[in-house]
Amino acid sequence: MKRLSPARSLALSTWVFVLAAPAMALAANVNTVDTLTQSEFRSLSEDLGAALSYKPMIPSEPLGITGFDIGVAVTGTRLKNASVLSKASGNDSVSSTLYVPSLRAHKGLPFDIDIGVNYTAVPSTNLKLYGGELRWAVLAGSTVSPAVAVRVAINKVNGVDQLAFDTTSLDLSVSKGVLNLTPYAGVGQVWVKSTPKGSAASFLSAEKFTQTKVYAGVNVNLGLNLDFEVDSTGGITSYGVKAGVRF
Repeated sequence: MKRLSPARSLALSTWVFVLAAPAMALAANVNTVDTLTQSEFRSLSEDLGAALSYKPMIPSEPLGITGFDIGVAVTGTRLKNASVLSKASGNDSVSSTLYVPSLRAHKGLPFDIDIGVNYTAVPSTNLKLYGGELRWAVLAGSTVSPAVAVRVAINKVNGVDQLAFDTTSLDLSVSKGVLNLTPYAGVGQVWVKSTPKGSAASFLSAEKFTQTKVYAGVNVNLGLNLDFEVDSTGGITSYGVKAGVRF
């Protein structure tokens, strides 16, 4: 199989992101949070916690001090309460699956530590999201032993006048490479903080809660680096795919 150059790989994945984004558009701005009841606000916060909390989409093994993993990703989360998101968006039509595209970059640091960042602007909505992770490989792994890593990550929503929303997560993951494939899996906790702002603050109280997180995926590096992941956060399932370069 002919290998793509890193530049062509990144260009291809960028075009996939650009072309796919319009098809994933919600065409809904979250701007009527003040119309929700407290129980609806909790349901909205649980769905957003699952959809917008940090998704690893990378194996546990460290990149090394010269290593990079750069790509674009899309996750799709099956909402339990799509009607509530619609109500919080002026009763606009909302799909039962919330698609979240993102730009992602990871860099290897000394002592088997990696740092990662991600940025999202969900097309045709006011949902913007940024955050990142710090990951330490307790066991770096080898040809015969798996890599084991501890990750702390944060994601924060921006652009919504009536909502301040952020998540903090902590997880433990394991991965083991076999040729060009690296399966991985992990478990952890997500801490969600969802606070009404503006006019919504007059009717609603903040919601703070935790969600259990389990996930599994596989990284496939054939010049074009691909990652496929399934995640369950708070019992709500997300599927993701990432394309880019890893070296």
